[in-house]
Amino acid sequence: MGMGQSLHKHQNNATDSSMSSSSSSFNYSRRAYHAGSWYEADKNALDASLSKFLADASENKTTTEANGIPRACICPHAGFSYSGPTAAYSYLALKEALERNPSIRTVVVLHPSHHVYLESCALSGASTLETPLINLGVDDALRESLLSTGKFEVMSQRVDEREHSGEMQYPFIAKILMSMCSQEQVKVLPIMVGSIRTSIEESYGKLIASYLADDSIFTVISSDFCHYGQRFGYTPTPNSSEASEQGINELFQFIEYLDRKGMDLIELQRPGAFADYFRQYSNTICGRHPIAVWLNCVVVNSKNGKEELDVRFVRYAQSSRVRSNNDSSVSYASAVARATCNN
Repeated sequence: MGMGQSLHKHQNNATDSSMSSSSSSFNYSRRAYHAGSWYEADKNALDASLSKFLADASENKTTTEANGIPRACICPHAGFSYSGPTAAYSYLALKEALERNPSIRTVVVLHPSHHVYLESCALSGASTLETPLINLGVDDALRESLLSTGKFEVMSQRVDEREHSGEMQYPFIAKILMSMCSQEQVKVLPIMVGSIRTSIEESYGKLIASYLADDSIFTVISSDFCHYGQRFGYTPTPNSSEASEQGINELFQFIEYLDRKGMDLIELQRPGAFADYFRQYSNTICGRHPIAVWLNCVVVNSKNGKEELDVRFVRYAQSSRVRSNNDSSVSYASAVARATCNN
């Protein structure tokens, strides 16, 4: 599979005792732990790769998106040699958002937990997020406000640095901020979303909805899509009716069919149906919980008249074309959520 792919594993059940609910943990600079393996550690090499990803995405971008200001994006988090070209489509939306909405001051990154079992949500305890490009400041005021709800834990430095799904967003964020000359103004707040029940996803969605509706916040939801293969313990095959009705002749086509069923429900902004989809298909979308929390935010803000979003997937790719159960692949998808009505 290549750079970074070997860490895409199902979560284990070992609870990491170094989570905390105290603000006393806010004293470390989060190192670029996966630089040199998942992406280039050299500043110039990384900058060149990101520039190419963004240029290619800009050149190939379609014009089918809505016209509203981008408010959020769903973005993959694999090694850049695999997911970088797809992720760039999401980060064109952040660039556009900053151009059209100068009031943005924080990028909230909702990401899953691959290595610790967490039945809640946890905030990064870092004061700075290091990248080979520039270091990103963490929004301490927003973190304190969320901690005051009593519903969030705090990641230790070890937990924070081992988790790649947040880190893989930081170089892209840094690259966009550098291009906009706004790296001093815009801060980041990573939020790790654990393996929480559907009802808890809804509760967190209600809790943070008003924050994410604020014009000063742009949200990144970090997720890859289907992890197919024996190494991921997921090798479903289409039944005869699915294959016939959908014209599925190859397994990679079935994988895309499964992914797009979930993507359609995200676009329709239906968190309940999204949960039902997992009960039916068990698709290995590693960021399903961050996506679900965010979808619940979207629904709450729509019902409250705070914000209406148009959600559309703008790019889909697979790391390889699976033709047998002995093959494996990871799917990558980028979505952009744009404001349609802001009261």
